[in-house]
Amino acid sequence: MPVAPHEPRQDEQVYAWRLWVLLQAGYPIVDAERLAGAEEIDLHHAVELLEDGCDVTTAIEILL
Repeated sequence: MPVAPHEPRQDEQVYAWRLWVLLQAGYPIVDAERLAGAEEIDLHHAVELLEDGCDVTTAIEILL
C-alpha cells in the first residue's frame, strides 16, 4: 500500500515561515533556527533589531 505524502502540520509551517523571515532579515542559519523555534520571541522585533543596525550577537542577547 503506498504511503501518503507527508502533509506539514500547522506548527511546522509556522516554524518554516519564521525561519525564512529570520534568514531574510540577515540572521545566520544556526541563530535563525534557534529563534524560529522560540515562539515567545516577537518576530517583528527580531527583524527590526537588525534593520535598525543592531548586530546579530546583541540582537540575540536582547531577544533571549
